[in-house]
Amino acid sequence: MLLDIEAPPRTRLPAGRRRLRILTWHVHGNYLYYLSQIPHDLFLVTRPGHPPGHAGKVGALPWGDNVHEVDADRVSSERFDCVLYQSRTHWQTDRHTVLSEAQRRLPTLVVEHDPPYHDPVMTPHWMDDSRALLIHVTAFNALMWDHGDQTVRVIEHGVVVPPDVRYRGDRPCGIMVVNHLAQRGRRLGADLFERARCRVPIDLVGMEAERSGGLGEIANPELPAFMARYRFFFHPVRWTSLGLALVEAMAIGMPVVGLASTELSTVIENGRNGYIDTNFESLVSAMEELIADPDLARQWGDAARLTVNERFSIDRFVEDWNDALAMVTA
Repeated sequence: MLLDIEAPPRTRLPAGRRRLRILTWHVHGNYLYYLSQIPHDLFLVTRPGHPPGHAGKVGALPWGDNVHEVDADRVSSERFDCVLYQSRTHWQTDRHTVLSEAQRRLPTLVVEHDPPYHDPVMTPHWMDDSRALLIHVTAFNALMWDHGDQTVRVIEHGVVVPPDVRYRGDRPCGIMVVNHLAQRGRRLGADLFERARCRVPIDLVGMEAERSGGLGEIANPELPAFMARYRFFFHPVRWTSLGLALVEAMAIGMPVVGLASTELSTVIENGRNGYIDTNFESLVSAMEELIADPDLARQWGDAARLTVNERFSIDRFVEDWNDALAMVTA
């Protein structure tokens, strides 16, 4: 029997630990929402108009009472227990222009959301403070960056989907979820999407999806229910981190077909919870098989949901973050 994937109460603190005031930034909305499940207070650096990189509690996500906004001009006068950076820009710019000297000496964590873009094995990581804890969201990303003597930890994703949303798969069509696919091109598999949908029905959703012949953006809270109608999740991505939308699709019981690259090669087991390969024709064959056999798709989807329960539960994610925060603030 599969367990419901539900978020723990935000107020639950591990025994002997205190509630922390954490300064951070809104970089990836879904990731920030899942991070806000920790029993601590997050303060988002904002600027007037909520521009990218300094957005606050924007969008359709149901932000909790532990998520606050603090204007960039007021940050230096506020009290925090630690600082959590989530982008190179904030590390190299805001750290010097927004934070006070005392705040720059606070316990520091840095989340790296991506693998290196230019050279996949020889790129030194841009965070060069040996006192800070560098956190990767996948083991693959950690493997590819050159960290030198940096302290590194991997905290894999944890997701939560509405407990009443379950995979139906009644639409004999695949779904692909990518933001700005036209802009991001081959790295995110734009060319493979075009080739594949000439052979198999596939819908694209995400920011500016219309530019690539897609349906447009679906609000984050509505995405699991929207995906549930589709037969499979298509992920033709050559080089990126493990997408949260993909994990959410698996969480509702949807099988995945994608490239056997980056961290996905450790998540999907062929013939069990999906199918991955580096051969394009093999991927097309797998998609055609799932469209022709909805029972097989449901079988793989059940195993995909079990994978999420075992590996990407929100409880494990929160526990890992609590441990990391306790370590740096001890």
